[in-house]
Amino acid sequence: MYRSHEGKTGRLTYPEEAEWWILKHRLSGVLTEYLLNVGVYDWAIENELFRPQNNKENSAEFIGGFSSASQKHFHYEDGELA
Repeated sequence: MYRSHEGKTGRLTYPEEAEWWILKHRLSGVLTEYLLNVGVYDWAIENELFRPQNNKENSAEFIGGFSSASQKHFHYEDGELA
C-alpha cells in the first residue's frame, strides 16, 4: 500500500507495479508491504513485535489505526527511492 505525505493511498498487488506507479506520477510518500488476510495488529502480536499495555491499545480505534515499523516499507521523494 502506498500512502502519500498528504494521506492519499493506492493499493497495488506487486512491488514492481507499485514502484512503476510511484515513478510514473513522481509521488512522495511511503510504500508499505501488507500481508493478505492478516491484520497488522494481530500479525505484530503473533510475531511478538507488539504487546498491548492497556485497555486503549485493545480498542477498535487503536487497532484500526495500528501500523508497525517492523513492516517492510520504502520512502519515496518525487518518484525516486529516498
